[in-house]
Amino acid sequence: MTLARQIALALGCAALQAAGAASADAGAWTANFRYRHESVDDAAFARDASADTLRLRLGWSRGLARGFSVGLEAEGVAEIGDDFNSGANGRTAYPLVPDAHALEVNQAWLRWRGERAGATLGRQRLLLDNQRFVGNVGWRQNEQTYDAVLLEATPRAGLTLRYAWLDRVHRVSGDEARDPLARERDLDAHLANLAWQGGVGTLVAYAYVLEDQDVAAASTRTLGLRWTGERALGAAKLGWALEAARQRDHAGNPRDIDADYVLVEPALTAAGLTWKLGWEQLGGDGANAFQTPLATLHAFNGWADKFLVTPANGLDDRYASVSGKFGRGKLEGKLGWTVAFHDFSADRGGADYGREWDASLSFPLPAGFSGLVKLADYRSDGFARDTRKLWLQVERTWP
Repeated sequence: MTLARQIALALGCAALQAAGAASADAGAWTANFRYRHESVDDAAFARDASADTLRLRLGWSRGLARGFSVGLEAEGVAEIGDDFNSGANGRTAYPLVPDAHALEVNQAWLRWRGERAGATLGRQRLLLDNQRFVGNVGWRQNEQTYDAVLLEATPRAGLTLRYAWLDRVHRVSGDEARDPLARERDLDAHLANLAWQGGVGTLVAYAYVLEDQDVAAASTRTLGLRWTGERALGAAKLGWALEAARQRDHAGNPRDIDADYVLVEPALTAAGLTWKLGWEQLGGDGANAFQTPLATLHAFNGWADKFLVTPANGLDDRYASVSGKFGRGKLEGKLGWTVAFHDFSADRGGADYGREWDASLSFPLPAGFSGLVKLADYRSDGFARDTRKLWLQVERTWP
């Protein structure tokens, strides 16, 4: 058992003792219910996947003295039926839907907050910037969390420093995944993120040094810069995101990695619609490519999830999207929709990887529930196989 897991267990025991202690402050409870149907038609399989899963979360947090607080969160995922490959159930004749059954401590942390600094110790949710490099994979039923130490400081207005040491990542497939690459990993990772917000937007410099003690080939060192902002343009609003990074092999990685990352994404919001054009490039040299294994990968390069691992020749993703809200009466502005298109190709050699259309519709339901319908249609051009996915989801969070 690693040090961070021992700490997480100790924090859990301390939190339970605090919960049982007599106090006027009984703490705050949270809960989440999410039922989802996901169907996958992948031309690489003779059978379609049909997955129904239920996710329940129960959390509790309580403020203590001198700026300290403690938190616990349990998470359970149930599989309803087995006409899909969860990654852990052995149903490999079906396409993958990585929402395996689980029952676990999702978070167990001790936190301190001061006037200009803070620290969080234990199992926790960690989101950096747009989650392209480090995120919680919130789309999947089993959330990705970390055994970590997080330090935060705001030495002056507009300047934020964050440093995290990661001991272990609890991945969405848990530790029962049949594929060793999809299991939880022991890490020795150091993440530094410096953000400055001013009149020109938000500038971020970061260094992510990842030593994967289970999969040496995943150990990398990534340095990068990110610039985001927005400006009024008459009645409209112009936004942008620009980013560049360099990734190299680290620690005992047997691979020779030297790859670049580039993002250019202008946006325009006008008349209730947000339009985006984007170009994202993850470099590859034919043997190794730029990878982001701790990212919320579903949010990038198409919802069909064909590029969770960057191909050896890299990935060039040129995309466009439009989103907005509509509705009448009590539903005015409460129905949200998005349509996106991706054109994929190789960074090295320019081979055509195919195209993809994505669409989603979110809407409120009675009794505080919300609904979601989501579609992804990937058409191959020699890479992978044609894939169509459909999601139907109902969710509620308390309070």
